[in-house]
Amino acid sequence: MINSVLKAIDIINLFSPAEPRLSLGEISRRLDLPKSTAHSLLATLHSRGIIEKVNGDEYALGTAIIGLTHAVRVNVEIRDRAAQLLRQLADATHESVYLTTLDGDYCLYIYAVESSHRLLARTAVGDRALLHCTSVGKAILAYLPEQQAAGIIGRAGLPAFTPHTITSAAGLAEDLAQIRSQGFALDREEHERGVFCVGAPIFDQRGSVIGSCSVSGTDPEILAGLLPWLSGQVAGTAHEISRRMGYVPASLSLIASALPAQMGK
Repeated sequence: MINSVLKAIDIINLFSPAEPRLSLGEISRRLDLPKSTAHSLLATLHSRGIIEKVNGDEYALGTAIIGLTHAVRVNVEIRDRAAQLLRQLADATHESVYLTTLDGDYCLYIYAVESSHRLLARTAVGDRALLHCTSVGKAILAYLPEQQAAGIIGRAGLPAFTPHTITSAAGLAEDLAQIRSQGFALDREEHERGVFCVGAPIFDQRGSVIGSCSVSGTDPEILAGLLPWLSGQVAGTAHEISRRMGYVPASLSLIASALPAQMGK
């Protein structure tokens, strides 16, 4: 636990609709902080737009908070609109199902339906993973604007997690091109040994990729005999989630054929 971070969070939590503005003295008194410490914390938060100074000697929440609350709202919205579809996908496949959103240079797991067949069941919700080594991450990465994708790879790199992880830019570019061609991504033990996944992208009303969903299991058959059926199930589920988020694709023909039958009911 980092004490200064906790104190900064405490400052943010002091503001409310009833008290949108507070003075340095009031913040210092309520949190039992020296004024110099409170001022330093406020200055740091101000530098990132979390706090702004108003009326000369008062403070209020800054505009950066709006972006944070929007991100939370979008995550909750996707989860709520996707949950039923993901449970249907888990019932149909008898495997673990995950929902992620783009979170900076990572994908963030926001919903999971864990398979009862796993000997060691775990919850992934709240976990983050790099984009280049998971089916959910690559499904997002493949549809990001080229400059944004390059920036993420430049910052995060291509570290190896298993002998199967793609660690070359050329290899990743080839894989992402294949994902765009077929509409789904594969994880062939690239993040965890013995784990195989099929993922597909989720789009918003503007056609921007905002997340992905996947089916994950420990049976290599997922990427062998079951792949044609399973990829259709995952891609169809991702498309229906996208539709519920307001997405209208340029062409419906290919996606419509992949939709699971129960989604038309």
